[in-house]
Amino acid sequence: MYIVYFAIILLLPLYAQMKVKSTYKKYSKVRSTSGMTGAEVARRILDENGLYEVKVVESSGFLSDHYNPMTKIVALSSHNFHEASVAGAAIAAHEVGHAIQHKEAYSFLTLRHKLVPVANISSNASWVFIMIGIFATSTNMLLLGIVLLAMGVVFQIVTLPVEFNASSRAMNQMVSLGVIRNEEERHAKKVLSAAALTYVAAAAVAVLELLRLVLIYTGMSRSE
Repeated sequence: MYIVYFAIILLLPLYAQMKVKSTYKKYSKVRSTSGMTGAEVARRILDENGLYEVKVVESSGFLSDHYNPMTKIVALSSHNFHEASVAGAAIAAHEVGHAIQHKEAYSFLTLRHKLVPVANISSNASWVFIMIGIFATSTNMLLLGIVLLAMGVVFQIVTLPVEFNASSRAMNQMVSLGVIRNEEERHAKKVLSAAALTYVAAAAVAVLELLRLVLIYTGMSRSE
């Protein structure tokens, strides 16, 4: 049973990462008919939504694309920033989707921002109490660790609607503005779906790990 469990939590994230890389590699070579680079796509969608103050900059690293709500910056990795590909357009539009969420105070995004400091602290501290609880057979310490870990799991779950919504906004914007056309819509959806899989995998692993610890806690409680 444990072999199957550990195989799932190890292989699922690995599969998600491989899926993202292979899908991105494939569609980063497909030039969009609009001929717009990722930077141009981002700027176009931002301007169409009145987000003139949001800057689009180039960032280093592979698939380092992100939106920073504190600085109001959409950062695109070099290839997506400079090249005109379906993958680059989809990713750029997705990050702008977060900027639009920010402007509209999208409820799940607002909640995620509030959870960030709590999740960071609780996730790091949780394992200290969990390990003490397990090795010292202390149900109280283990329970405290589980509660702290649960806060991080909630963050992972809340992230899912944020990412799916950003992708939905991205598709709507790209289609309405003519950034992608016809068959490119299907290609762009594949890129966004592959990217979303990484968040689904992370959330699934987090939930499974939490359930495993709850079972350990239940077993320890019964033996006391």
